[in-house]
Parts: sequence; C-alpha cells; structure tokens
Amino acid sequence: MAHPQHAKLLAIALLVVAALPPCLQQSFHDIPLASVQSGEDIPAEPLGKEGSAKQGFDVYHDYLVIGAGPSGLQMGFYLERAGRDYLILERGEGAGTFYTQYPRHRKLISINKRNTGKTNKEFNMRHDWNSLLSDDDSLQIRHYSKEFFPPADILVQYLHDYATKLKLKVQYNTNVQGVSRVANHSAIAKHLFILRDQANRTYACQTLIVATGVWVPNVPKMQGLEHTVGYEDMSLDPEDYEGKTVLILGRGNSAFETADHIMHATNLIHMFARSRVRLSWATHYVGDLRAINNGLLDTYQLKSLDAVLEANVEKMRVVNVDGKLYLDVYDEDEDVPDGEDAESDPSIPPKIPTDNFAAREPYDIIIRALGFKFDDSIFDETTSVEMGRNRKKKYPTIKHNYESSNVPGMFFAGTCTHSLDFRKSAGGFIHGFRYTARAMFHLLEWRNHGVPWPSVSLPTTQLLSTIVKRLNEGSGFYQMFSVLGDVIILKNGGTSFVYLEEFPIRLLPALPKVAGHDGEQFIVVALEYGKNFSGPGKDIFRPDRATGDPSDAHNSNFLHPVFYHYDKLPTESDMLARPEKWILPRPRHLHHTVEDFLTSFTAPKSHILPIRRFLETSLDTDLRNFFAESCFKMALKHRSVPRECQEHYMQGQGLIPTTPILTHAVKSGLVM
Repeated sequence: MAHPQHAKLLAIALLVVAALPPCLQQSFHDIPLASVQSGEDIPAEPLGKEGSAKQGFDVYHDYLVIGAGPSGLQMGFYLERAGRDYLILERGEGAGTFYTQYPRHRKLISINKRNTGKTNKEFNMRHDWNSLLSDDDSLQIRHYSKEFFPPADILVQYLHDYATKLKLKVQYNTNVQGVSRVANHSAIAKHLFILRDQANRTYACQTLIVATGVWVPNVPKMQGLEHTVGYEDMSLDPEDYEGKTVLILGRGNSAFETADHIMHATNLIHMFARSRVRLSWATHYVGDLRAINNGLLDTYQLKSLDAVLEANVEKMRVVNVDGKLYLDVYDEDEDVPDGEDAESDPSIPPKIPTDNFAAREPYDIIIRALGFKFDDSIFDETTSVEMGRNRKKKYPTIKHNYESSNVPGMFFAGTCTHSLDFRKSAGGFIHGFRYTARAMFHLLEWRNHGVPWPSVSLPTTQLLSTIVKRLNEGSGFYQMFSVLGDVIILKNGGTSFVYLEEFPIRLLPALPKVAGHDGEQFIVVALEYGKNFSGPGKDIFRPDRATGDPSDAHNSNFLHPVFYHYDKLPTESDMLARPEKWILPRPRHLHHTVEDFLTSFTAPKSHILPIRRFLETSLDTDLRNFFAESCFKMALKHRSVPRECQEHYMQGQGLIPTTPILTHAVKSGLVM
C-alpha cells in the first residue's frame, strides 16, 4: 500500500492537468516550456474540503532547484546569468543550512590559500577550495578569513552574501517533502515534476535539480544502538569527556575530528571501523583522512593509550552494565543475537573470547561518527531514484550528464553527484563540484535551449599557445582531474580548431549530441596522476617518486598533462572496453607531458617542445614560429611554406606563378 503522504502527492499530480487554465491547455493537456512566462504563477483551484489536496499547482518555473547549499547556489548563479526561469527552494532560514551544524567542531578542512605569488584569478582558484564561481571578485573566501582552514561560520556568512549580492532567486523556509511527476507530452522529458512543501503548497517544473547533498547521518544496524550517541547529537563540551574512556565508531574525518577535539580530556580513545585508515596524502583523495585531523594516529603509534582497530560495526552488540558499556563482538559469519536471543545475562558483562581481547575493558561513552548519506525519502513511487551499491550506496546513481539513471529530467548537483568520481577526484567537495555544476549547466543549455557548449575558434597556428596557457592556468580540469578535460575539435582539414574547456570526458562519444559540436579530429587534454602511484599503503615518499626526464614522461606520478588524439570520436563501446585505470580509450596518438615540481608546464625543452612535436605528428603539419626573414627566404626557395608563414607573413598570398617565372626559378635553384 502506498504511503499516505505519497498517495496525497499522487492525487495532486493526477489533478494537475485537469486544473490548467484554458490558455495553457493544448492537445493531451500539454504545457510547452515556452507557454509559461518567467516567474508566472499558474492559478490553482481552491483547496479541497479538508485542505489536503489542491486542484492544481501553485507555482510553475522551468527549473526548480532543491537546496541552497553551495551547489544549489552555484547552479542558481548560472541560471540567473543566462536569464532562465528558475527558483531555489531551501528548507532552512538561510543559505548553507548544513554548515550551521557541521562540521560539529566548526573547523573546515578545505584550504584557503590566500597567497600564491600570482594575480591570475583562474590560477588562484586552483588553491581556493571554498569559493564558488562568480563574476564578483569580492565573493572569495580569502576576503572573509585569513585562516588556512576557516571556521564553518565563515562559510555560512559567505553563502548568504553570495545569494544576496548576486540576487539569486531563493525561497527559504520551504521544506520539500514530496516529489512526483505527471505525464506531459510537450515537455522535454515528457513529464512535469510536482513538488510539495510543508504547507502543502505545490510547485511544478520541467527540469528538476536536486542539490540537497548527503546530510542524513549513517546509523548502523547494531544491537545496543540506544547506548551510543551520534556525531550529530554528541556534546561539544570537553568537560563532559573529562576522565572518560571513549570509543568512536568510524574512520573518516568526522571521527578523527571528534577525537582531536576531546583527546586532551579523555583517559583514552579507541576507534573501530570496518576498513583501514586511508590517508589523503597517500591516496590523493581529499575525502580520506586529512592531516589536520590525524592527531590520534600520533598518540596511537607513539604508544599513548589511544588506538585504532578494524572491526565490522554491525557485528557488535553494546551491553550496558551499571553505566559501563561493554562490546560483544561477533565474527563475519555469525549472526548477532538480539536482546531475547542473547545467551548472556544483560546485567553482567559479556564473555570475552580471549583473555587479551582488545575491547575487554568497558567504555564510558560510545560515539557514532559514520558519515552521511543521501536523503531519498522525498521521492514517491513515480520519482524514486536508484541508489548506488557497496561503497557508493550513499549516493544516487546518475548518468555522466548528471541526470538520474532512471528518472529523465531529474538532475543532481554537488556532493550527490560524487558517485561518478568517488575516490577518484574532487566531485564531492566545493572545489570540485563548482565545476561539475557549471558543466551540467552547459549541458542543460544545449538540451533545453539549443545553446552549444561555450567555445573559441582559432587558426591552428595558435593551438600550442592556447594549450600552454590552459595547462598553466585552468582550474576546472586541475581540481577535477581525470574527470573534466579540454576538448580540441580540428576543422577545415586541420587549419583551424574549436576549443571547449572542462568538458566531462566520459561524455566524449556523445559530444555532438550533448554539447552541439562536431568535427573531423579530436584532441583531449586532461590532467592525471600516475596510474599506480596512489593508494592506501603506497609509499608516495619513495626516492624514485618523480621523474624529470621528458623521455620518461609516461612514468610521471604527480599530476601532469596527458593528450589523447582521435581520428574520430570513440564510441560508447570503446569507452567500456578501455584499458584498466585508463580514463579514455586508446587513441591514435598519446602523449604524456613530464611532471613538474612547480606544476608549471612552461619549460621550453622539457614541456613545450614535446607538446609541439605531438601536435605536429597528430596534425601532420609544421607548427613552428618563424621570423619574417625566414618566411621570406622559404617563400623564395620552396613551393610551399609553413602555416605560420602563410597566415602571418604571406597573409595567405605569395608570388603569382607563371610558367616563365617557375621555369627560371627552377633553373636558378631558387625553388627546390
């Protein structure tokens, strides 16, 4: 039987079509995108007798965004600048509600590197992990805090100012409690989405963008859960932990953040979780344990009572004996008995398996810090999203265009898109998803409005300089390495190119369909780490961790440029058959640019010369630059001159050939 709330929402959806004003009705009750003016409310019939179901919906917008966190506001910025009809719905009283509570100990772990020695804004965004993208230079976190790891309250203020200064259309105190859809055959996805808030006010849209993040605490299925306290509810007063023995369940940044906050007051802290500690500087994944939080590892390895242990939290039972909390731990193949089936008396400590059992002593406090998951409770049976599996189970499954895998027209932004690059790149964090949100906006512009992906068109003689500039400034493919890349489309027999920045490279086979661009040949420029460099337990400080020899560039380990040249677009089958750990299928030509200690790819011999030779091989042309004197001499001695001379010195012209002039030139040795 359907949930009562879902039934109400379905009733609303079924009545939508019948309630449309005559001016909006078409055959089969369709509402095209252009039929509703920007921001116009569609009249609705009065509430039903009990006020539980409306005879229509109250508000229509082409786009509805759920959530005014960082990703929702980032989407709002681009929709606002494009003049699109949109509204952001936020359950809280202001922007960034999540950050008013989290992180609990109020210290962000995203860096605020205010000084880089450069004034280039695009380059500096490579090292600003908190600011959103905008056209207002005052909206950068460096103007709000000088701290390398700013307080969370600073981010809340920043997000408020971002929404206010940019005049984004945000409706606060609107808690979306239901999402449904109703058929509409002139809509792009052949249906409208109907949203209901806490006051039973209804909203309709063609394109729904879910930017709610992952904010529901993970609560394990374990016996004795009632004797534990969650990270979301724990006391922040260190006095409450004075002289206490504490167990923390979890192994992520929230768990270690908690330990760092209370370790000066506790007797000891033990930390249990299923998997081993993963250090972000070893894995190059910013979601793993950051150095700012890893104080407990010091006290563990320097034998100061604290310790970490691998154990399955759901194979534990917590027993409260006179206020002391004991653990009863079971093997993976054992069932954990519930209270009625437990053999031991709940009033006495459980039996320990061995006399040196690690958890044989009781705890005073057990804290759950097991991270968060996506809230899918707002979707009814018509919009129910598929969730990921295994370690991605906390995220909805989405396509590489950020659209739901099973609900057309529903898109996701921000942390809830992280299933696409989980443990691979930075898409779950502000400095990553600000770029994927922009990429999704460009995809929607083509899908909904026929606006192609932004690009520049230039002659091929400017290709090398364009690439070198991007490699040393571009922030999007630097932060979203291996996920976003620049795409170069060669046209007119290789004499010109179209340059697309920060395109989702997994969508390369569908480039004409999703971005509105096609061409003859294609070059993808991406930034990648060495395929076997990073990982838990890898020695990333080994003596041979880096190379400086251009001939050994393919063995580079640190972030470095990789070029893929294709005669034609790879197919989706090619994508699926690509070699293990490769981000793209095997190209016709592949080039690695050697890593650089300064991440500055400007060395004439080590960086630029190999890139130029790769391009010349791929394009079968000479891309060298020449002085006017050299062009003049070549024009006198050769039948053709390099493209650089043709376009700049000769300006597309030359000597007008006649038979006598040509014969004389050949006999004189002027023409070879």
